[in-house]
Amino acid sequence: MGPSKYPECPILIVDDEEHLLFSYDTVLRSNGISNIVTCSDSRKVSSLLGEQDFALLLLDLYMPHVAGEEILAQVSRDYPHLPVIIITGVDTVDTAVYCIKNGAFDYMVKPVEEGRLLTSVNRALEFKALRKENVSLKNRILEHQKQIPDSFDAIITRDPGMFSIFKYAAAVAGSPMPVLITGETGTGKELFVECLHNISNPGGKLVKLNVAGLDDHLFSDTLFGHRKGAFTGAEKKREGLVQQAAGGTLFLDEIGDLSVPSQVKLLRLLQNREYYPLGSDETEYADTRVIVATNFTLQALHSSDTFRKDLYYRLQTHHIHIPALKERKGDIPLLVDFFLNQAAEEMNRKKPAVPKELFTLLGTYHFPGNIRELQSMVYDAFSQHQARVLSMEAFKGYLSRIDPLTPEVDSPDPGTDSIFSAFMALPTLKQAEHQLVKEALDRSEGNQSIAAKLLGISRQALNRRVKNMM
Repeated sequence: MGPSKYPECPILIVDDEEHLLFSYDTVLRSNGISNIVTCSDSRKVSSLLGEQDFALLLLDLYMPHVAGEEILAQVSRDYPHLPVIIITGVDTVDTAVYCIKNGAFDYMVKPVEEGRLLTSVNRALEFKALRKENVSLKNRILEHQKQIPDSFDAIITRDPGMFSIFKYAAAVAGSPMPVLITGETGTGKELFVECLHNISNPGGKLVKLNVAGLDDHLFSDTLFGHRKGAFTGAEKKREGLVQQAAGGTLFLDEIGDLSVPSQVKLLRLLQNREYYPLGSDETEYADTRVIVATNFTLQALHSSDTFRKDLYYRLQTHHIHIPALKERKGDIPLLVDFFLNQAAEEMNRKKPAVPKELFTLLGTYHFPGNIRELQSMVYDAFSQHQARVLSMEAFKGYLSRIDPLTPEVDSPDPGTDSIFSAFMALPTLKQAEHQLVKEALDRSEGNQSIAAKLLGISRQALNRRVKNMM
């Protein structure tokens, strides 16, 4: 977000010297900031603050009647969300420290250069807008959370899209129809299953089975059980998972890998709630809720020659798709904090502080392994850390072994159009280089080390290119 040139609320400038008020007002207005209120009598500041909201306060420190320190203390106490920029003729370290400790956003010494004034004002306005946005986001999150059952507390997120999924999942949790959960490997499908099971509050238990690699006989025996003598080695009756999940939930993972003969039996179970134990001619009733999951997409299942269309349509009655981590990167700081707490507890070590640059670095990565991959990265870094602040070296080392651009910016296949095919005229090499550098800096939030890594060049080489762009 860039600085707000036109704040909704006015800027209040307080100084007992009229010519300085005029000077500050002129500088700001000439640079597009025209919503300004000036005040030369410090006794009026309290009433002004009470009458309307201000986006920013520029405050002289030493004035007759009411001193700037007193006004700063009042603002910090009664208007904590109002940024205050101190402008004073006193240039001492103690004064600057006092002002910053008591809530001042910035401290400038007279005479103030025009560029310095504009930079400070724009930074303060940007800070105010960002804080307002964060408060708004927090309120929206809290509002979403009020409508979400506590069972979803185990899923770490602040993503609005995830909250919508929670509400849908809660709505269908009590349905007797099957639920299909899709999502990439490592997105937390099994965690969603446990949440659905807990919300529906069944009398039975949650029983899980990964069906990948099971042949039809093993699938049938595991799911439906067998009678004594059903096959060689069946010396006694065996109860299947369907029976074990009676009154509860049966979860079948990797359903996209299920063999076609087994799909027929699963379809019968879902449609008629009936099944045959191996070696039995008598049907038995299934009193269980079925949830299935796959890392295939719905379209992949539908178009697959090895997956029955009738089973596909039966399974998609209730469909929950869990987004990949690259689609909810705002959750990365929460997840890193959660995994650090987890690792610290398991390894009986103190949790380190996290450098803010880490989230910028991780934000450039596509996470093919999703949350599970992030967890592994955090645990590995935690195991190696020695200092009070978590080192980024383990993360950088991991990412250097895995090209972060490979899945998202693949080289075009020989038979496909290149990324330049949409251009009527090709950009010059200089133009293309400038755009690449700008994009890398945007993605890395201005961190040149990370931007250089994205571009595959040294930081020194990037620095030279940045200077040439200026």
